[in-house]
Amino acid sequence: MKPYFETKLGQLFHADCADVLRDMEDKFVDLVLTDPPYGIGGKWVGGSGQKSGWSKTHAEKEVRNDWDAAAPRQEVFEDIQRVSKGQIIWGGNYFALPASRCWLIWNKPERGFTLAEAELAWTSADNIVRVFDHNRHVPGREHPTQKPLELFAWCLGLSWAEKLPVVLDPFMGSGTTAVACEQLGRKWIGIERNEQYCELAAKRLSRPMQKSLFSAA
Repeated sequence: MKPYFETKLGQLFHADCADVLRDMEDKFVDLVLTDPPYGIGGKWVGGSGQKSGWSKTHAEKEVRNDWDAAAPRQEVFEDIQRVSKGQIIWGGNYFALPASRCWLIWNKPERGFTLAEAELAWTSADNIVRVFDHNRHVPGREHPTQKPLELFAWCLGLSWAEKLPVVLDPFMGSGTTAVACEQLGRKWIGIERNEQYCELAAKRLSRPMQKSLFSAA
């Protein structure tokens, strides 16, 4: 399969990850870091006003609800676990995944909103719960559920995740996983079925990178 976009460190493929994962060999990559659709689009209402980007969030409600209408099939999560040595799956509390004692929590310090005050990531690690504090608003957000770059860099910098150098994101979206990998010098593979988001990811990855030093909490 020809990449939609590539750098020295990684490749982005325009495809349905269910098809690609099905054909991957066992333990093909070291780590999966991903943020799949949660399947809660119909439950999301959104707010209004300018505070913390609410005007943009409200305007994107229809796109977000369509994108997040259905969660991936169970076979996709089974393949994710089969093709990788370790996994970090945001929204893991919405999916049928094995028990884990190493949950990651993104704590959003703003209170009183109609959206969740925190998000959870399921991990395969035999480790302890970790918490990352970061505002919910992502300046210049290009995807309706785009996670902060700092959050994904933090995930990759966790002591156990650092030992898993090649990273796969089967739900690449606008490319946050790949951008974090590029800044940290990690190899990556991205899969995204929506060509509009593939193009957004390619544009982000084509911009000059500011090398940043991230540290795990």
